[in-house]
Amino acid sequence: MYLPSPFAESRVSELHRLMREHPLGMLVTHGHHGLDANHLPCLLDSDGGPFGTLTAHVARANPVWREIAEGASVLVVFRGAQGYISPNWYPSKQETHRQVPTWNYEVVHAHGTVHVRDDEKFVRGLVARLTREHESRQPTPWKMGDAPADFIADELRQIVGIEVRITRLEGKRKLDQHQEPGDREGAISGLERCGNPALARAMKGG
Repeated sequence: MYLPSPFAESRVSELHRLMREHPLGMLVTHGHHGLDANHLPCLLDSDGGPFGTLTAHVARANPVWREIAEGASVLVVFRGAQGYISPNWYPSKQETHRQVPTWNYEVVHAHGTVHVRDDEKFVRGLVARLTREHESRQPTPWKMGDAPADFIADELRQIVGIEVRITRLEGKRKLDQHQEPGDREGAISGLERCGNPALARAMKGG
């Protein structure tokens, strides 16, 4: 990833925060048929090694888990807040006209080794943790026990666990850090007016 120093984010705690807040990871693998990308809700165990461990699952019908070699190098991409920035939002544009459109964004690249976990205990535990994580935001959280045991057992047989042991993290937060404060504030206001408060908040905090 091209990583100019003003946009580099190296704090592991901040990268883990972005991964937890935007847990749909894009798992990039290289198998017999070339590059492949699968989009998977991931759980991060920040204590699983120096950079953490990711767990997810894929459909048993998905050939990716059969095609990847045990311990192969993979990349998981997490994208945070993102959006278009109009040059009209920069006050300096009105004075000099020396501004152009751009795109601001936050992204984390988690490099690691992949390990297939095709066992019922692992998959059941993973689904339970994923459920607790995401149902906790619901007024009446769904739990696995709400469904018949035989139905859950059949569903679990249709998926395979994936574990990625992270060996390196790269983070990029392109949030107008190189712009003058007035122009950055103008872009934040423009994002708020256009209905992108997530990116505006990221720029305020970045």
